[in-house]
Amino acid sequence: MGLIPSYSVARRRQRTIDGRGTKLSLGARMADLPVRKANPNWNLPNFLTYARVVAVPIVVAFLFWPAVAWARWTALAIFAAAAITDFFDGYLARAWSQQSSLGRMLDPIADKLLVAAVLLVLSADHTIAGPSLCAAIVILCREILVSGLREYLAELRVPVPVTAVAKWKTAAQLLALGFLIAGPAGETVLPGSIFVGTVLLWVAAILTLYTGWDYMKASYDHVGG
Repeated sequence: MGLIPSYSVARRRQRTIDGRGTKLSLGARMADLPVRKANPNWNLPNFLTYARVVAVPIVVAFLFWPAVAWARWTALAIFAAAAITDFFDGYLARAWSQQSSLGRMLDPIADKLLVAAVLLVLSADHTIAGPSLCAAIVILCREILVSGLREYLAELRVPVPVTAVAKWKTAAQLLALGFLIAGPAGETVLPGSIFVGTVLLWVAAILTLYTGWDYMKASYDHVGG
C-alpha cells in the first residue's frame, strides 16, 4: 500500500514532464512557421492616396448636379479634403518610413486626375470660359508633358525633384479650382469669387509654364542621350 502514493506522484510528475514537453514541441513548431509580412501597399499614407482617387468621380458628380448651392459646396468640401490628403500622404509616408513603389507611382497620378477632371467639368459648364480656357489647356498640357518626362527618366533612374516654384504652382492651382468649384454658390457668400479663381488660374498657368520649362531644361542632357 505504501507504494501507491509514490507511484501516483511519479505518474503525475511524468504527466507534467510529458505535458511540458508537448508544449515545448508545439512552441518550436510555431516558431518554425513562416512569418507573414505586412503588405506595404496597405498603410495609412496609401489609403489617403486611394481616397483621393475615389474622390475624383464624386467631385465630378456633384459638379454635374443641377445648379443648386448645396451641390457646389459639397463638391468643394470633398475637393478640399482631397487636396489636404495630398500633403499628408507624403508627409506621413516619410515620417513613418512607409514609402512604397505603389504610393510613389499613384500619388502624382491621383493629383493629375483630380485637377484634370475638375478643369474639364468647369470648362464644360462654362465656369472657365473665353480666354481662361487657354490657362486650363496650358495646365493640362504641362501635366501630361511632365508625367511622360518623369516616366521616361524613372526608367533611367534619374530623380526629378519637386522645386519650390512647383509647390507654389500647386498651391495656386488648388486655390483657383476651389474658388471656381464654389462658382455661383460662392458669389452669394463672397462676391467676385469666380474672378479671384480666374486670376489664380492664370497665375497657376504662368507658374506651370515656368516649371515645365525648368523640368525640361534640367532633364535635357538625359533626354538627349
